[in-house]
Amino acid sequence: MAVYALGDIQGCYDELRAALDAVRFDPSADQLWFVGDLVNRGPKSLEVLRFVRQLGDTAITVLGNHDLHLLAMGHGNHSRAGKDSLEAVLEAPDRDELLHWLRHRPLMHHDPKLDFTLLHAGLPPQWTIAIASQRAREVERVLRGEQHLEFFHDMYGNKPRSWSDDLAGMERLRFITNCFTRLRFCLPDGRLQLKEKGPPGTQENPEALPWFDLPGRISRSSRIVFGHWSTLGYLTRNNVWAIDTGCLWGGSLTLLRIDLPQPQPIHFDCAGAQDPRRFA
Repeated sequence: MAVYALGDIQGCYDELRAALDAVRFDPSADQLWFVGDLVNRGPKSLEVLRFVRQLGDTAITVLGNHDLHLLAMGHGNHSRAGKDSLEAVLEAPDRDELLHWLRHRPLMHHDPKLDFTLLHAGLPPQWTIAIASQRAREVERVLRGEQHLEFFHDMYGNKPRSWSDDLAGMERLRFITNCFTRLRFCLPDGRLQLKEKGPPGTQENPEALPWFDLPGRISRSSRIVFGHWSTLGYLTRNNVWAIDTGCLWGGSLTLLRIDLPQPQPIHFDCAGAQDPRRFA
């Protein structure tokens, strides 16, 4: 059995299928780990959702910020609608089934046998993997429960920037969600720097560091694979593997085989469905 972690798809269905054909993916024996952001801005978000959903237990996918954006729009919050490509999903005859399935995906997946944790963006420095799992479950219970409409109404925002065990209500849920789905840079004291979106070296605050480089990060001994940061490209250090290599923007789609003693990246060139200058 092969286990592949895949970088952000974002509606690039044809590239996904071509990459899986190239590695001779066998759905009866292999497993796929998607780092989130299955949808948006690419041309075939609907096809990607249908394909991943029909894979069943063969596919594990965590939620990314674009997945949550689709869910918010699908549940009536259009306050952040912009340069999206989600109409085909929202108008599909099976939209309710797809949104229900997506709403029940986790924010984080941990496999003790493979010794790998899957998430979309990052972790604050003060969370162990065990604590992060507990925090993820808090949000997942809301997403899957009767309060999901309230969550999608109040989900957006950059505050609070700092974690406290005393956080409650939507502030607590928003901080957790922002870590798992939006985080790139942190200050050494753990304050999130969510407005910083470029590659390392472009941050306005020189004290801000990539979350995985913080010297006090207590999850440093745990192996983590994540996406979200296309301007970072493929990177491995400090026990993390960054695998969003910008398929949407004309980079590559990365499949990281994680069932081997040494994880092996495989990169597939992509034509690019979008010009990043449109979203600058």
